[in-house]
Amino acid sequence: METMAVTEASMGDLTGPDRVLIVDDHSLVRDGLRSIFDDAFPACTILEADSLEAALRVLDEEGDVDLVLLDLNIPDVSHLSGLQSVRDRFPATPVVMVSGVTDRNVVRDALAAGAAGFVPKSLKRSAIVDALHQVLSGEIYMPDLPGDESAAAEEDLIRARIDTLTPQQRVVLGHLVAGRLNKQIAYELDVSMTTVKAHVSAILQKMNVFSRTQAVIMAGKIGFRG
Repeated sequence: METMAVTEASMGDLTGPDRVLIVDDHSLVRDGLRSIFDDAFPACTILEADSLEAALRVLDEEGDVDLVLLDLNIPDVSHLSGLQSVRDRFPATPVVMVSGVTDRNVVRDALAAGAAGFVPKSLKRSAIVDALHQVLSGEIYMPDLPGDESAAAEEDLIRARIDTLTPQQRVVLGHLVAGRLNKQIAYELDVSMTTVKAHVSAILQKMNVFSRTQAVIMAGKIGFRG
């Protein structure tokens, strides 16, 4: 991992996380990622795990973290099973995959499965910080890959996530895009506020976002109207 310094200007614009979990079976990689956080987010508390089992135990014991950095290939996972396990048990926690693999299909599969970003280990330190900042602000980070049109790839990812919504959830998302409040949606659909809130919560989880605004922005990128 390169040791290019992060500029003071870029650091000054960042809102840092409070707690981060780094999951990788190689101590040198964990040390490298820790040093990035020490430089760019000095107030951040870093937790570490060398396996999926250890990571889940840390999350159970420590409670919420702002971000999980998860290596794609650790001994006790197969392909994206580690991502799926963390997402199933901690759906509100953004997970960024970190890997030496930069195959387009692997990146897209990970993002479609709910990863908040995919960070190649070959990125410069400053680029990794930019990627983390993008994820922490609620965006999806997709690296530039050879022969890949990033804008089209992002749109494909958004469509894949919206395709996981049920028909009723798609209707509710359409109302969110139209700027309607929960009580207005409940009136329009003739359902209870509790039902609307449940649909909104499911939409946020399936779209891997953490606010209605982020869901609306994401839907707007592909012109979704419901």
